[in-house]
Amino acid sequence: MKRQYRYYDLLLVAFVVVLLCSNFIGAGKTATLNLPILGPVVFGAGILFFPISYFFGDILTEVYGYAYDRRAVWAGFSALAFAAVMAQVVIALPVTQGEYMANYQHGMETVFGNSWRIALASMLSFWLGSFINSFVLAKMKIWTNGQYLWMRTIGSTAAGELIDSSCFYLSAFYGVWPLETILQVALVQYFLKTAWEVLATPLTYLAVSFLKKKESEDHYDINTNFNPFRIKV
Repeated sequence: MKRQYRYYDLLLVAFVVVLLCSNFIGAGKTATLNLPILGPVVFGAGILFFPISYFFGDILTEVYGYAYDRRAVWAGFSALAFAAVMAQVVIALPVTQGEYMANYQHGMETVFGNSWRIALASMLSFWLGSFINSFVLAKMKIWTNGQYLWMRTIGSTAAGELIDSSCFYLSAFYGVWPLETILQVALVQYFLKTAWEVLATPLTYLAVSFLKKKESEDHYDINTNFNPFRIKV
């Protein structure tokens, strides 16, 4: 009989919400900040949200194990698919006559008209990156005998984000943005997301310590089936 956890469902919901926000609020916009020494830096606005999903992924794998994070990944994948389909349905609905609704429809098409492509690219890159992140973290936990959490979270995030960022921006924006912009944004996103994980390390330690104590769980994926297509925990 599987254990019942007090906080897993809350983490799962938070994970899915952050994932949806990162893909439908910030993914399509690039911003530029003038930073000291570096000068103008172009980045995708999704950076405000997406690294938090990796933060949740690290916590889920570290505390509950790969199988529970795998379920969260599939929940996020399903939510993205549903949101993408419904966005296209709403856009396709006949528009009521009037200037206001005409402008409203134009705004929706501008923001969500490319959402199918963004969602597909996001689902693929998210799926690949999240499972790589979780797999690397789970294996490193065994190799390090549960020590050096900071090294495991940063290392796994660096591996997952490398696949995620490169796959997403090429799939979602090739032919829409100039290739130079795609490569620049992808590279900046990768370093920013990895840097975010470094900065979030103290918070990760606090969250992991709290959950391990409250849930009386510290899972090691020694006999885990790492097949990413399984849903069962």
